[in-house]
Amino acid sequence: MNDYLLALILGVVEGLTEFLPVSSTAHIRLVLALIGGADIMKDDYWKMFSVTIQFGAILAVVIYFWRQLMHYLRTFPHGATGERRWWNHPISLVLVAFIVTAIPAKLLSRAIKENLESLWVMGAALVVGAIIMWVVDVVMRRPRTEQTEKMTLPQAVMVGIAQIFSAIFPGTSRSMSTIAGGQLAGLSRHASLEFSFLLSIPTMFAACAYDLYKSLSVDANTSGLMADPMNTARWIQLAIGLVTSFIVAWGVIAWFMNWVRRHGFIPFAIYRIIIGLVVLAWAWSGS
Repeated sequence: MNDYLLALILGVVEGLTEFLPVSSTAHIRLVLALIGGADIMKDDYWKMFSVTIQFGAILAVVIYFWRQLMHYLRTFPHGATGERRWWNHPISLVLVAFIVTAIPAKLLSRAIKENLESLWVMGAALVVGAIIMWVVDVVMRRPRTEQTEKMTLPQAVMVGIAQIFSAIFPGTSRSMSTIAGGQLAGLSRHASLEFSFLLSIPTMFAACAYDLYKSLSVDANTSGLMADPMNTARWIQLAIGLVTSFIVAWGVIAWFMNWVRRHGFIPFAIYRIIIGLVVLAWAWSGS
């Protein structure tokens, strides 16, 4: 397949799946396998490409929630009503949830790397995550907290703990884990989703920046992207992926926020089960 078309397709897949609770990692890997085959999945450039285009999705979140982010900055630390404190203001709660996730994820980085290569882990995480999301969405129908600005510190900690599972087990989906964690903590569907989006900004930026740094770092004992320098064509492909992921992600965010106001997450759970079974069948065929 033409590399420019592949860049466009991957940008669309990234934008579509990054914030839906369906696992962008699993979908990117499936698309690379179906379109490019085993060789392209091992190519250093396309590994770097898959990481870098996530910055387009991050930018979409920042722009979509720009007014709300500015509102939070203006009202820090006491909140719009003056009832908040520096340690339970929405900005602080996002940082708390991020730190709760980041420290264990760093300590478990070796296990995370091993799981990233396992189709069995990915497929199982898709199915198990779907069941959890389904059960939580059915059971947690009477939330204690309807708005993100009313969140508490323990709720933010619980969301951060839930997000750890998405870091350790690819296929879990960061979005799924934070939404389900938020609902279990007593947040409404809308508040859980909104906090999930806000938490994605520092989480995804840190993870992408770190992965990109590792992709571009080459020492005497390793070979990677730096051994195969970028050229004009590759820069154009990267730009296509970034712009596409940004545009598609922005549309998905707007649609998903409206969807959640009227519907639940069960359709996504059903879809996850289907995709999870596909990945497990793929793993079985290759074993």
